[in-house]
Amino acid sequence: MLTGCGPTARGAGVEDNSTPPSKPELLSYNPVAKSLADVVSIPAGYTASVLFALGDPISASVPAYKNDGTDGDFEQRAGDHHDGMEWFGLSANGSRDDNATERGLLAMNHEATTDEKLSSFFLHANGGTSTLPRPAAEVDKETAIHGVAVIEVAKSAGKWAYVPGSSQNFRLTALSPIEIAGPARGHAQLITKYSPTGTMTRGTLNNCGTGKTPWGTFLTGEENWFGYFTRGAADDAARGNDKSVTSLKRYGRSQGAASRHGWETGGADDKYQRWNNSKTGASANGSDDYRNEMNGMGYIVEIDAYDKTRMAKKRTALGRFAHESAAFGKAVVGQPLSIYMGDDSRGEYIYKFVTTAVWSAADANPTDRMAVGDKYLDSGKLYAAKFNADGTGTWVELAMTNTAVAGYATYKFADAADIAINTRLAADAVGATKMDRPEWNAVNPANGEIYFTLTNNSNRSIDPTGSQYLPDASNPRAYTDMKGTSKQNGNPNGHLVRLKEGASVSSFSWDVYLFGAEAGADKSLVNISALTADQDFSSPDGLVFSKATGICWIQTDDGAYTDVSNCMMLAAVPGQVGDGGKKTLSYTKADGSKLDIVTPVGKAATESTLKRFLVGPKGSEITGLAETPDGKAIFVNIQHPGEGTAMANVGDATKYQSQWPSNAGYGAGKRPRSATIVITKNDGGKIGT
Repeated sequence: MLTGCGPTARGAGVEDNSTPPSKPELLSYNPVAKSLADVVSIPAGYTASVLFALGDPISASVPAYKNDGTDGDFEQRAGDHHDGMEWFGLSANGSRDDNATERGLLAMNHEATTDEKLSSFFLHANGGTSTLPRPAAEVDKETAIHGVAVIEVAKSAGKWAYVPGSSQNFRLTALSPIEIAGPARGHAQLITKYSPTGTMTRGTLNNCGTGKTPWGTFLTGEENWFGYFTRGAADDAARGNDKSVTSLKRYGRSQGAASRHGWETGGADDKYQRWNNSKTGASANGSDDYRNEMNGMGYIVEIDAYDKTRMAKKRTALGRFAHESAAFGKAVVGQPLSIYMGDDSRGEYIYKFVTTAVWSAADANPTDRMAVGDKYLDSGKLYAAKFNADGTGTWVELAMTNTAVAGYATYKFADAADIAINTRLAADAVGATKMDRPEWNAVNPANGEIYFTLTNNSNRSIDPTGSQYLPDASNPRAYTDMKGTSKQNGNPNGHLVRLKEGASVSSFSWDVYLFGAEAGADKSLVNISALTADQDFSSPDGLVFSKATGICWIQTDDGAYTDVSNCMMLAAVPGQVGDGGKKTLSYTKADGSKLDIVTPVGKAATESTLKRFLVGPKGSEITGLAETPDGKAIFVNIQHPGEGTAMANVGDATKYQSQWPSNAGYGAGKRPRSATIVITKNDGGKIGT
């Protein structure tokens, strides 16, 4: 194996602004076959090694992980459900070096935990307590494994490893103090017993996708945070049926809603009671309870990965919803920055934030990175996307100057902070396009086009009832997919859309890049992209463009196709918006009438522009990807292997759905663990080429 082959560093702290590939390099590997094996499968000529798994210590004072449910000190260990991830290069003296290829920091999300009946059962010796109240010791473990980890990794003698005792390692958990920044700072809807001024909150939760700012900080998105809170059965009346009730219902917390883990039952201590989102106090403003606590979750959080002494900030100007990743458009001196985001729930929206400040080259390498974050991320305009049937689109501003927002009958907005806190309601007001679960998004470095994964949606129907709705041009499929003898309806396999910005800030064009499908599915309504057995996939989720090669990496979080294959990662050579043509999907409704949906579709993939690169262990999701700047090492997260294990079988390793990574020779015990792997090419070349 060749080592030390990276380009000569251009200087510590200096961003590499060299021109990205005009088109991605060719995919030269042989595709990986679909697999149900409990291993990580990659192409011949590559090596994958486990780097960092649930419970691994990040401090020299913490013992090795026993992986039998007796471990503690999780505030100083790897969290669970490794997810989105970014690379931050380190120089020889440990300072920022954006061109470093053999030493760096990985900042990664720890989204959630493998649970059943309230308990994160693999964390506890006998599976934990599956009834209420939950023991405080169990709750403390579970809150600590959520959040973010920043760890040092380095390559030595051709081998990558993390550095357990690095002084730069740190964790943020669901209880870490975090500052509220942007328009919602100090707002009445953020007043709590913990922060009567509405300027602070505790913790970041259910972190999924990520982003990296042009000034070198880490962005993490808070996704399905609402399920961690409970509300009393009579809370609507306790609140006087005010507009907070409308907000809570819109964000998934109707009165009587139970919490995911029952953390609020851990005891009388404030750190447990904060998970009760009911009005229990007598104050008019919420300073004596946690009725407003949920309003402190659901944001993009900015973290300085290089400086653990700096407090993280929730950037409320970017809106509050089920955030996935935050992808920056190309930074151009003298122009505002654009940040793209998706809301991962059925029928939710795609967003864009445009900064008030215009980009200055001096801000690429500042002495105070969080201050630069204040400059760009706390003031700007937030837009929601409307997709038109003809392949055009409109970015609609969410602001009090928009009469649709200011005059919305369902919810009376008061100010910009109210829009930042209740972004979904503002997007409802302007009639943004309801999408099939917008997950990650990424910007093609070659041409600036923006790609979104739309993972799936069971609510699409050609004969809608209840909460279902018709397919449309940007979400055109409604079909039945068979998983064995079980029917899965709607859009079970998902798709990817891509956008090209127009001449104005409010216009774009778009097409559907790829449709997920089984290779053998009907090509007129399901396998529209004509995927082969080397390309077929379902439920696209993670999405990352390589800046070194231009390859688009697509990762899956699938439940529809898992009878045929475990989740996977594919490499793609993308084209551009408009490189294909229009297709008509013809449906026959129950009453015999016809429904035709015309949608613009990208150029069909070939065997050299799309192929499977990795298949994960049983029960896992493939998510998160970071690369060294030379493209010669990629870091990938394997989330929740063995997720299908029953809690009752926690004491019997022979009944685990997965025993990865212990069956790959990593770590003690046999309980499955989420983990980060590193992949290199045996000839020392760039990954995928």
